[in-house]
Amino acid sequence: MSSSEPGRPVTQRLFAAVLPPDAAVAELRTALAPLHGLPGAPDLRWTGPEGWHFTLAFYGEVPEGATPELEARLERAARRTGPFALRVHGAGHFDGRALWAGAAGGLDTLRLLAERADAAGRRSGVPLEEHRRFTPHLTLARSRAGAELRPFTEALVGFEGQGWEAGELSLVRSELPHSGVPGERPRYTAVRAWPLGG
Repeated sequence: MSSSEPGRPVTQRLFAAVLPPDAAVAELRTALAPLHGLPGAPDLRWTGPEGWHFTLAFYGEVPEGATPELEARLERAARRTGPFALRVHGAGHFDGRALWAGAAGGLDTLRLLAERADAAGRRSGVPLEEHRRFTPHLTLARSRAGAELRPFTEALVGFEGQGWEAGELSLVRSELPHSGVPGERPRYTAVRAWPLGG
């Protein structure tokens, strides 16, 4: 959500991502349906298909004045990186707090694009968190307390999605829930997209 308090600069919560096509989303949605019946599933906060993405770099709250330079640098990063093959593949989790689907295909190019998206933020003056090793993933569910996610990863470990050509780098705005309604999810809006390879 954008900040608009008096005396504070307007900001947007932004990140760079590769978005899966509709066919890949539908396929993953079908594969996930049985997992909602597993023990512990109701305790997880499941992400919605409209929010599935492979995050490349998370920028956090970006001041309005920094956005044009960030966009220009992301456009350059996209132009310098060619399209590549990608598919949803397997699953894993982070410390019992997040269940995710993995990726396969042109992972070297995906990592390169992530490095360039990260560098675009840093060179635009966006204060990023400490640089971590990039793990390609698409978040499926979260848990506030460390949950036993092994049954869920085991159910998805053999999942092989159909391949597609990743051809765009997207800048996405994230608006966190603020209504207090239980189960409300963040809203994601792609604000800009650039073709890979120019």
